[in-house]
Amino acid sequence: MKPHNRKAFGVAAGLAVAALCAATAIAAGGGDRATAAAATPPAATLKTGAVSMVNEAHTAASTPAVVVEKLTGPDAPNNTWGRWDIKAADLGILWDDGQGQVLAAFGDTFGNAWAGPGGGAPANGNWRSNVLTRSSDRNLADGMLFNSAPQSPQGIAKQLIPSKKINGDEITTIPTAAISVGRRQYMAFMSVKQWGDPGKWDTNYAGIAYSDDDGENWTVSKTRWENNAAGTDPFQMQSYVRRGGYVYVFGTQNGRNGPASVARVPAQRLLDMSAYRYWDGRGWNRSESKAEPIIEAPVSELSVQYDAYSHRYLLMTLSGPDIVLRTAKSPQGPWTAPQTMAYAADYPGLYGGYFHPWNRDGELYFTMSSWSPYNVYLMRLQINRDGTIVNPNLVVDPSFERGVAMGDGAWSCTNNCGIDTAPASAFSGDHNAFVRYNSGWRNIYQDVAVQPHTKYRLTGFIRTSTNSDNGYFGARTTAGQVISEAHFVSVGSWTRFTVDVDSGANSTLQLYAGVWTNSGDIWLQLDDVSLVRR
Repeated sequence: MKPHNRKAFGVAAGLAVAALCAATAIAAGGGDRATAAAATPPAATLKTGAVSMVNEAHTAASTPAVVVEKLTGPDAPNNTWGRWDIKAADLGILWDDGQGQVLAAFGDTFGNAWAGPGGGAPANGNWRSNVLTRSSDRNLADGMLFNSAPQSPQGIAKQLIPSKKINGDEITTIPTAAISVGRRQYMAFMSVKQWGDPGKWDTNYAGIAYSDDDGENWTVSKTRWENNAAGTDPFQMQSYVRRGGYVYVFGTQNGRNGPASVARVPAQRLLDMSAYRYWDGRGWNRSESKAEPIIEAPVSELSVQYDAYSHRYLLMTLSGPDIVLRTAKSPQGPWTAPQTMAYAADYPGLYGGYFHPWNRDGELYFTMSSWSPYNVYLMRLQINRDGTIVNPNLVVDPSFERGVAMGDGAWSCTNNCGIDTAPASAFSGDHNAFVRYNSGWRNIYQDVAVQPHTKYRLTGFIRTSTNSDNGYFGARTTAGQVISEAHFVSVGSWTRFTVDVDSGANSTLQLYAGVWTNSGDIWLQLDDVSLVRR
């Protein structure tokens, strides 16, 4: 889709995680170091000049959600690139298949020849308009494992719904929602006529495909919502919620500039257009033309689920540049004011937030797409019983996207360090932090206000040069006393580290990632750092 502006299987093809060990409460710089192998520098965008740091408070709000895992592409533990030639993809629409698995539908997908960032070009390698993976993973705290994918005879993830791939006629067919009823899977999709300016596109119609073999093969039904000449049909992009015998169908216009509407249909009659009733502001009407908006524009790429914990419907959508959350006690509303789940300032080019169907107890997992590097990430957020976001990430500028140099935000670092601004270098978005030198302790750090005597969980994504032999990620007091940390050696590709921390008597913790560089030219990169209560 166009932009608006671990467990197993290793890492993506061509990238292997080097030897890695973790420990806690190890004093930085302790112990002897073995002789390291020759350094393998990262991309030329890494700089080595000294940087002057001033740790200033950042005034803009930060993203409360936490990055859990990269689900697709290079550096993804699922190795979607190596297993199914999914090197780049977007959306990640998740639903329960009714058979013990969660299915994930992705939009335009590219394979080995994709160079990125971004998608949408047929020349970008083995283009498929849509693909699917399956997961039975119920422990999402460390990521979401994909078990299988419908495949072509060549072993790659196959296209599910055909498209002409002709601009101005039908350029692609993109999934927008899915649900299971009995053992049948239903997938809503939009037939895209042509892409326009960022955030704009024209659709031919919205349709429904179905599968009776758990997503392996799909049939395109005759059920469809034809778009009008003005491009304002309100159900061109849909989201499904099943509740009380009905499937509630939330819809938006093509593009990202229209309002949201809602219809309902008996679950067993999802393919029967005559069974749909549209909310007209007072009741459920037979005529789609009578549908009235339940949320004013701009609303796009909806994901809606009923949450038993808060007894509310949760609606996630792209609104302006950010992904936001609204709640309501009925499908037609009234809907609350938006709460921001993820800011574009932290994740430039974000879009397409979709709930995981097994969310419970106020813990929300969702997928988030990023135009750069055109991959899908698993995110985590918490709400309380009235649907308010709680326990946000306490790290300011967690992904290093808000500045182009250390010192203009909350982060600081020792010299020979800074912010990498090359998209190909980062774990997410366009930026990451780095340190690099050939002697001494080099680290990146931020002071974070915390509650005393409280337990926290620190996470971050790290990679290093191959000759790195003594690195640390953790929390310390502002006086430099280590509270808890993980120790690592060579980290060959982006790897998630987790450190549990007790704040003790401290009201401020200093979070850090660093490496001793006494064994040659050694570098470390850091991205997507979080600190939340546990």
